[in-house]
Amino acid sequence: MSQDQLIAIANKETGEVYFTRKNKRKVERKIELKKYSKKLRKRVVFKEVKLPLKKVKNKK
Repeated sequence: MSQDQLIAIANKETGEVYFTRKNKRKVERKIELKKYSKKLRKRVVFKEVKLPLKKVKNKK
């Protein structure tokens, strides 16, 4: 997958995250998809969120 098209969709209840792609030229709105939640064991709505930033650990 191209990193430019990569987006994260998350469920607010469980904090689970799926990664998918989106054509940003054609789709301007935020994506909402129904995906399977392993924690809730049913299909729930996942909404687009910003990609999580990598945590940098300071080495001493």
